[in-house]
Amino acid sequence: MSFKTSSRQLPNTDEAPPRDEPAPGPLADADAASDAEKDSDRATDAATDTDEDAAASGEGEAAADAAPEGGPTGVTAPAAPTEGAASVHPGDPAEPPAEADSAEQTLAAGAEPDAPSVAAGTTAETDADTETEDPDGTSAEANSAEPPPPAGAGTGTGKDTEAGSPVETGAATDAPADADSSAEAASTATGTGAATVAVAEESAEVGAGTVDASDPSEDAPDTTVGGGTGDGDEPPGDEPPVRGRWRGWRDRYPVAARILSWSTTLLAAAIVLFALLMPNKEDYFKPAEFLRLPVEAIFGAALLIVLPRKPRIAVTVFAGLGLGVLTILNVLDIGFNEYLGRGFNVVLDWSLFGDAQAYLQDTFGNDGALGIVVLVVVLVIAVLALMTMSAVRLGNLVARNTETATRTTLVMAIAWVTCTALGAQYSGVPIASEHTALVVQDRAVAVQRTLRDEAEFAKISKKDNFANTPPSQLLTDLRGKDMIITFIESYGRSAIEDPVMAPGVDATLTSENQKLTQAGFAAKSGWLTSATYGGSSWLGHSTFLSGLWINNQQRYRTVTSGSHLTLPEAFKKTGDYDTVGVMPGIQKAWPEQKFYGIDKLYDAHHLGYKGPKFSWSTMPDQYALTAFERLVHSKKHDKPLMSTIILTSSHQPWAPIPKTVPQDQVGDGTIYDAIQKAGKKPADIITSSPKSKVEYGKSIQYSVTSLIDYLVRYGNKNTVLIFLGDHQPIARVSGNHASRDVPVSIVAKDPKVLDKIADWGWADGLQPRKDTPVWKMSAFRDRFLTAYGSTPHP
Repeated sequence: MSFKTSSRQLPNTDEAPPRDEPAPGPLADADAASDAEKDSDRATDAATDTDEDAAASGEGEAAADAAPEGGPTGVTAPAAPTEGAASVHPGDPAEPPAEADSAEQTLAAGAEPDAPSVAAGTTAETDADTETEDPDGTSAEANSAEPPPPAGAGTGTGKDTEAGSPVETGAATDAPADADSSAEAASTATGTGAATVAVAEESAEVGAGTVDASDPSEDAPDTTVGGGTGDGDEPPGDEPPVRGRWRGWRDRYPVAARILSWSTTLLAAAIVLFALLMPNKEDYFKPAEFLRLPVEAIFGAALLIVLPRKPRIAVTVFAGLGLGVLTILNVLDIGFNEYLGRGFNVVLDWSLFGDAQAYLQDTFGNDGALGIVVLVVVLVIAVLALMTMSAVRLGNLVARNTETATRTTLVMAIAWVTCTALGAQYSGVPIASEHTALVVQDRAVAVQRTLRDEAEFAKISKKDNFANTPPSQLLTDLRGKDMIITFIESYGRSAIEDPVMAPGVDATLTSENQKLTQAGFAAKSGWLTSATYGGSSWLGHSTFLSGLWINNQQRYRTVTSGSHLTLPEAFKKTGDYDTVGVMPGIQKAWPEQKFYGIDKLYDAHHLGYKGPKFSWSTMPDQYALTAFERLVHSKKHDKPLMSTIILTSSHQPWAPIPKTVPQDQVGDGTIYDAIQKAGKKPADIITSSPKSKVEYGKSIQYSVTSLIDYLVRYGNKNTVLIFLGDHQPIARVSGNHASRDVPVSIVAKDPKVLDKIADWGWADGLQPRKDTPVWKMSAFRDRFLTAYGSTPHP
C-alpha cells in the first residue's frame, strides 16, 4: 500500500485506524495496487516526452525528492512520526519502520518481499501543499506555511534522497490522513516553531552526510507523471549530468519552465500545422491559407488516441518524417515554379541538381557554391528533425490527456464536416482543408503519369514522317544555301512585350532590322511555344530540331539515344552539307553530338578564348561568333555549311553583361577583362525582380546586336539565318503566369527563301506582331521540311 507524502505528517503505521473509518483491508490494498499500476503506466507514457513537460508538472517537482534504487515503483515507506523529527542527532541510529501488517500491505501494493527497508528520516516530502494545474493536467501541492521537512528530507531535486528509498509515481493511491494525525501535525507545526527549524537544519546536515559520494541516487531521474527518462525503469545513476542540471534549473524556476514547456508545445503545433497547410506555389502564400482546419490533423489525433505506446511513437515518427519530406518537396515546387514554370518531378528532376550546383559555382564561385550547398543540407536535416520531434511531442500530449484529446477531436471533426457541408470560406479560401491529402494524391498521380509517359514516348519517338525520305527528296529548295540555326538564350516573348524590357528590346530589333534592310536582307518572324520555361535549354533545342515535344529529362534521354531525324541530320543526309556545332556553353563530353548529326563540334574548350567568364556564360556572344568565322566559316569548303550555334550571354543571372567592342579588337578575348570587372555582380541583382528585368533586357539587346552585326558583316547572298529563343526567362523576369512563347525569325537575302513561307502568316521584320500565329515548337521541323521541298516518307 502506498502513501503520498506531504507536509501533513501521517501517523505511525502501527496505530489503529479511527473508529469512524474502517481499517484498510486487503481489498482496498488490492485496489490501491491496481491504481498504482495504472498510474505507473501513465508515468511511463509521460516519460517519453521531453523534460520541459516534466518541468511544467508541479507533481513532478514534488515527487522529484525521491530517487529509485532498485525498489519497485509505486511503493512508499511509511512516514516517520512528526515528534521523532526533533530527536534526530548525527550519532543516533536509524529507527526501523513500523511493521504492523507491513508484509501484507507490501505484497498487496505490489512490492517485492526482499525490497530494502527505509531508514528513518529519509522519506521525501513536498515543499508545498497547494494543488496547481500543469500543462499536462497533473497537480502538485504547495503550502509555504507548513513546517520544514524532517531530517534527511530532500530539497526537491532528489539529490539528498538516501539510496534505497522507494519512489512514488506521483499518481499512486493516497491513503487519507485521519483527523487525529492532521491535528497532531498542526499542533507540532505551531508548538515547536523555532526548534523545528534548528532541528531541520541539523537533520539536513545529517541526511546529507549519510549520502555516499558515489551514491547513484544523486541526480536521480524523476519517474512521476510528466517526468522520467524513458520507460521509468532506469536506475537513477543512469541519468545524464545535463538532465540533472536541467532538472535543477526547472526546480529553481518552475514558472519559467512551465512557460517554456507550453511555448515548445505551441511551436510544435504551429510547425505541424504549417506543414499540413503549406502551399506549393508562391502566389498562394496568404494568411487565409493558414487559417484552415486540416482533416489530416483530425484523423491523426483520432488514431493516436487509440494506439498503444510503441505503435503510437512509431506512427508519430513516420508522420513527422513524412511531413518533413512533404515540406521539402513543396519548397522544391516553389523553386521550380519560379525558375522552370513547373513543379518538381520526383522521378526525373534529381539529375538537375548537378546543373544547379554548376550554375552556383559559375555565379558565386566555388566557396560560395559550397557554402550554399552546406546550408541547404543543414536546412533539410533541420526540417526533418524538427518535424519529427514536433509530431512525437504532440502525440505524447494526446496520450497523456486522452479525455481532453477525445473531446477536442470530436469537436474538430464536427466543425470540419459542418464547414464542408456549408462550403464555409474565409477570404475566398475554404475553411475545411484536405490540402495535404490532395497534394500527396497529385504527386502519386504525377509519378504514375511519368512512368506511363516514358513507355508511350518510346513508341512515339520511333514514328517519323521523314524517316525514310530519300536524300534526293530532302530540302531541295535550299540546296547550295549556307544555313545557320542560332539559339539565343532565354529570348522570350516577355522581352518584346513586357513594359519594363520591351522599350529597349523593341528599339534594338527595329534598329537591327534597318541594318538588315540596308545590307539587302529581309526577315519574317513568328511565335513558337517552347517545351521548357526558365531553364533546361536543351529541352528547347531538342524539341525544335527533332520535331518532338521534349518537355522532361526522360524524354530527352529517350530521343537522344535513338535515331529520330533532326534538322542538322536532314541537311547532312542530303550529302550536300557539312554540319558544324558552335556551343560555348558545353564544357564536358557531349554524346548528343551524334544524335544531332553534327560532324564537327566547337565547345568552350575549342574556341581559343582567353578572357574571363561572365557568370555562367563562358564567353561573350561577339567572341563566339568571331571565333566561328575565324575557325569555320571563313575557311574554304567543298560543301555549304549547316551550322548550329548556341549563344549564352543572355543566360541568367545577367550580371555582368559583356559590351560590344570594335571587331578588330576582339582578339583572344582578353579585352573583356576590364569589361567583366567593371560590370555588376550577380548578388547585386539576383534577388531583385526590377533589377533583373532591366539587366535581362540589356543582355537580349547585346545578343541580338552581336548576331545581326555578324550577319551583316559576314553574310552573303546564299546565307540563310534562322534564330530563335530557347525559352522564356524565369518567372521573376517574365512575370507570373507568362506564356512559354518565344520569337523565331528567318533571315535571307534571296527573296525566294521567304516566299516559300509566305502562307505561314508571319510578320515582316525581326519583331512578330501580337496576333502573329503561335505554333508549338515541335511543329516547326515538319513545316520547315515541307516548305522547302521535302517529301514525307514515314
